[in-house]
Amino acid sequence: MRNSDIVTDNPASNYDSTRLPAEQLNSSCFCSSLDKSALKSALSGEVHDDMLFELIEERCPFLFSARPVFISRTQADRIEEVVRALESVIELPAYRELVLADAPDIAKRGAGGARGVFFGYDFHPDGANLGLIEINTNAGGAMLNAAMARAHRTCCLDDKQLAQAILSSAMFEDKIVQMFRAEWAAAGQTAPLRTIAIVDTQPQQQFLYPEFLLFQRLFAKNDINAVIADPGELTFKDSVLWFGEMKIDLVYNRLTDFMLEAPESRALHDAYCQDAVVLTPHPHAHAVYANKRNLTILSDATALEALGVPQATIDILIANVPFTESVTSDNAERLWNERRNLFFKPIAGYGGRAAYRGDKVTKRVWQEILSGEYIAQRVVTPGVRVAGTADNPETLKFDLRSYVYNGQVQWTAARVYQGQTTNFRTPGGGFAPVYSLGDTDVATKLAAISAAVDGTGCCASECK
Repeated sequence: MRNSDIVTDNPASNYDSTRLPAEQLNSSCFCSSLDKSALKSALSGEVHDDMLFELIEERCPFLFSARPVFISRTQADRIEEVVRALESVIELPAYRELVLADAPDIAKRGAGGARGVFFGYDFHPDGANLGLIEINTNAGGAMLNAAMARAHRTCCLDDKQLAQAILSSAMFEDKIVQMFRAEWAAAGQTAPLRTIAIVDTQPQQQFLYPEFLLFQRLFAKNDINAVIADPGELTFKDSVLWFGEMKIDLVYNRLTDFMLEAPESRALHDAYCQDAVVLTPHPHAHAVYANKRNLTILSDATALEALGVPQATIDILIANVPFTESVTSDNAERLWNERRNLFFKPIAGYGGRAAYRGDKVTKRVWQEILSGEYIAQRVVTPGVRVAGTADNPETLKFDLRSYVYNGQVQWTAARVYQGQTTNFRTPGGGFAPVYSLGDTDVATKLAAISAAVDGTGCCASECK
């Protein structure tokens, strides 16, 4: 959407019947619903310590969007339908045999029953359908979203809907604790889960370090002692993984060293390979879920049919997984000519690193793509959320991230941004709550915006 698509004197009057009602609301609602005092309270928890809030304000001030994102209930249902379809294919022995054929040995070994926590299914909304951009196996932001859900107070929701949104935050935190205990039990452990190491490289320097502190606090509230550690701080001796003098039961893995190949990951590598610790997520999960080459199978009807996937499942995937192919010397000329409709990603990439929108690719970058291992994915444009004010509107992009465990969608959030990929550097952007509304509900909200006498584009009386 262009800025000129928004009528500034009355945003709701710019009705476009080709867009879903929820899209209309995203382009019309100027409510600012993030309550900073409520956010500070949510981040301080029961200890009333403002350190976390101040850390976020200093290090990542654009982590939370002031405005929510709306999707239709049809889109919310479609997310769950697509996740179920993908999981059904990924569970097939024939699929796993295919994607693991060239995987490192550590990815081929079983994971001792653990499935992997916080799989992130990232989507771009595409009308009634979706565009699955990628699947991640160490998706960040879940605890931050749980805190944020307590801090949005108004914006096109009635009191009952707001109460449910706040309640859902506590329910999500309970699910998180249950998930880690389920991973522990799935690995055949019968004793209580007592210790967790949250592991990332130089964790105190990580952009989402505040989230690690939230996890540590949540685990402590549930009688689980959690430490935040660099992999190099772990030692493996006497068939036990240690952090100092603490025996580690489970490692919550936030590393981007997906196959544990770095020298500093050696202790964790050895403990995992000898089943001395429960690691989640693990190399096997990354290989079967997050390797971007897998998208070339999941978007190809012929490949899916060869795996024995039912036609109904194939239809769902083809409609919602953008066609993806590996970049090779054989198709290089064609892909170059079609590049404006493609997005190029490294197979082992993450966080948008070394990923390129086709219309921005230069000859020099194209040579880098050809010399690396890349996929080419059909472009599905991100969603659009209005920003600025009714008098001076701007537009930002958004994608949808669904956190999934054991095939079930636990939570869906939006990431609002400007630029090529999500960056948490955009004023007005960041994580945003996602509210799914029926078309009738959206029509009511749009009518309220249209009736706003001051032209603010806000349907909540508290904003006026």
